[in-house]
Amino acid sequence: MSRIYTTESVTEAHPDKLADRISDGILDSILAKDPKGRVACETMISNGFCVVAGEIKTNAYAPITEIAREIIRESGYTNAEFGFDYRSAGVLTAIGEQSHNVSDAVDNRDGVLRAGDSGFVHGFACEDTEELMPYPITKAHILSKALAEARKSGVAPFLYPDGKVQLGVEYIDGKVSKIDNIVIHAQHSPDVTRKVLEEMITEEVVKTSFQESMLKDTNILINPTGLFVTGGPQADTGLTGRKSVSDTYGGAVPHGGSSLSGKDPSKPDRSGAYLARYIAKNLVGAKVAKKALVQISYVIGLEKPMSITIDTYDTSKFDEEEIIKAIKEIFPLTIEEVTTELNLLQPIYKDVSTYGHFGKKDLSWEQLDRVEKLKKWFAI
Repeated sequence: MSRIYTTESVTEAHPDKLADRISDGILDSILAKDPKGRVACETMISNGFCVVAGEIKTNAYAPITEIAREIIRESGYTNAEFGFDYRSAGVLTAIGEQSHNVSDAVDNRDGVLRAGDSGFVHGFACEDTEELMPYPITKAHILSKALAEARKSGVAPFLYPDGKVQLGVEYIDGKVSKIDNIVIHAQHSPDVTRKVLEEMITEEVVKTSFQESMLKDTNILINPTGLFVTGGPQADTGLTGRKSVSDTYGGAVPHGGSSLSGKDPSKPDRSGAYLARYIAKNLVGAKVAKKALVQISYVIGLEKPMSITIDTYDTSKFDEEEIIKAIKEIFPLTIEEVTTELNLLQPIYKDVSTYGHFGKKDLSWEQLDRVEKLKKWFAI
């Protein structure tokens, strides 16, 4: 049976991703000075201005306006011709302090950190790729990153910062067969011809991202509307958390719907999502299952998860109840344990937020350091 699975990725200068990066840049600034800081920071970007809002409780000073402008500059918006300029954009702040009802429940009971919000998260792993991630989202990120690199390296000086890719992958009997279609939206100078743009992107972005055999009969569409000169925040409002699906598994599995960015690790939306991926990846890495979806739910003010469920898609010979029992014995599960063991109080999140939060080898939640304990538990 053949089916096409489609997903998307965006460059770091896409308005939604720019908003994520600003929110996480503010978080990083606070964590670097105050690891106990509490941050729930949202960013909105539109034509000519940036609004940062949310609740922050910290003893540190975060120069929010300067952080926002620097990240806008880093992202490539250094000229008004691009639709946004870090020097002239207005930066507005609307930050309040975290509610004492929340902070008292999370921090001030017996010195134990408890969940800073209620919610449920999903973690997933499969054998599609070396990273144990779904193939479509892994390749979509490679493609969008190649698009950004073509601009930044000077290979394509006519490219502007904004960009997005959509990737359709053909599966036959559950196995990746080929790339069915690629759609690339690349913001560009008004001076470049369509022919030059298409040839450069095909050669320097598409063909460098895939093996030739995967591109047989692939339908490649570059800027389907013909022109993409007006882009960035001038053409599209950016919001923190609006790219949550491409941040995670590309829609291959259910999603809790919450944003990862702009939140300190006391929020299970972030730490719980990293834990769920950590569990799923180690289960697949240990050959407990070929595919694993882990769902964890937390309740604000409580220490332990409310529930843990797992779906192995009939790829495991082990009973799912036994797998859950192993998870409870082998993995850190409370917010405090997760924060400590995965070393989450580090200022790493601005970089983590680009091109997916999962599948990057150097991140703590991507380590396969529970594999041996799982193998021993299941006598593998």
